[in-house]
Amino acid sequence: MEQAKFMTGSPLRHVTVMTLTASFGLMAIFLVDLVDMIFISMLGRDELAAAVGYAGAILFFTTSFNIGVAIAAGALVARALGAGEEDEARHKATNALVAGGIFACLFAAVVWFNLDPLVRLVGASGNTADLAVSYLAIIVPTLPLLLIGMAGGAVLRAHGDARRAMNATLIGGLVNAVLDPILIFGLNLDLTGAALASAASRGAIAIVTLLPLIRVHAALARPRVTAFSADLPAVAALSFPAILTQLATPVGQGYVTRAMAEFGEDAVAGMAVVARLTPVAFGAIFALSGAVGPIIGQNYGAGRYDRVRLTLRDSLIFIAIAVLVMTSVLFLLRHQIIALFEATGIAADLILLFCGPLALFFFFNGMLFVGNAGFNNLGKPFYSTWLNWGRHTLGTIPFVMLGATLYGAPGALIGQALGGVVFGLLAMGLAMRVLQAEERCQGRPKRATLFQRQARQIALHFARR
Repeated sequence: MEQAKFMTGSPLRHVTVMTLTASFGLMAIFLVDLVDMIFISMLGRDELAAAVGYAGAILFFTTSFNIGVAIAAGALVARALGAGEEDEARHKATNALVAGGIFACLFAAVVWFNLDPLVRLVGASGNTADLAVSYLAIIVPTLPLLLIGMAGGAVLRAHGDARRAMNATLIGGLVNAVLDPILIFGLNLDLTGAALASAASRGAIAIVTLLPLIRVHAALARPRVTAFSADLPAVAALSFPAILTQLATPVGQGYVTRAMAEFGEDAVAGMAVVARLTPVAFGAIFALSGAVGPIIGQNYGAGRYDRVRLTLRDSLIFIAIAVLVMTSVLFLLRHQIIALFEATGIAADLILLFCGPLALFFFFNGMLFVGNAGFNNLGKPFYSTWLNWGRHTLGTIPFVMLGATLYGAPGALIGQALGGVVFGLLAMGLAMRVLQAEERCQGRPKRATLFQRQARQIALHFARR
């Protein structure tokens, strides 16, 4: 039987290794998005850069669906491995991928047929809206491929194979990086070329993720209707709230985009640069939630609550170091970054603001990410849902509205950052309370939630048929 590797050794070491390997892969993808923005900026057309900014808000929305399924797959597999149930882990991985793939196809179809109203909802208009729609029309149908790559990567990390999960995203980033200049400049395809390169990248990620799952870990089982029906409640019970949780972020970002649209396309273009700089600079923080999840899940499955507590604490130490280092780098390179994107006016002001003190506030976003990982792996996924929606509604809209009224476009960014402070602190405090409650209930039978009971009844109904 495969050894659950996170139940021994230093939690800080596990957090560091898992997060850094995951972040390298993520940053490869985000770095290519950043290069896309640089190439588009070099074309000298503000409407193209703004179109990418509007499209980014919609893509964030679609990717959030995949992140939710990936969180569910990783948590279920990690728990099963921690409990020593390797066959159960295989079935959970398979059925999570199958269910996610089916729903990703349906979700992509709904989004694709509503691209124009969605783009206009975030503030795009005229030719800029048309450009954003044409860009998205190519990328959105590849959503199921991205789901396989992301959920498959979560299963690899649950097995402790962070290196191969990282390699898949690195190869996807490389494919995108090679195709971008060829299609954008060589064939003069502009936004269409960038979209085609991204679509090819997603296909590469899916293929490279599946191969080690099948050949190295034998982590997948043969799909069966009865097993799928039996596992569907568990997959739904985690993925549904996780998807709702992730959808909060693009809703909040969409509001910020719309607020920026009031200050012109230059402000939207500046915000688009900041939106692509953020995951490149703080890729380790973005990766932390998915990387820490398997560590928490394995130890929770084995009843090692002391190690779960250490993992949460060490994650905060990692966040503090990462944010301080990257904020210092951004501050030192702030003028070079502005020159790289040839930004002027409001766009330059927004980049300068982000590369200064505003980047420090990302520490509180990191606290929220770690809290979410704790909730998802400690059996309280809806806590993540409520906190994320709170962060991106109550913690975004009034703050952005007030900031924009007082200080214009820079005030909107300041308001967005300040709103994260309260919810970051709240998430970590609540995660610790949940852990204490779970520890007190150790050994007692747990009552299923109403959602879990109803989902189980539906699954049994289809299984009998």
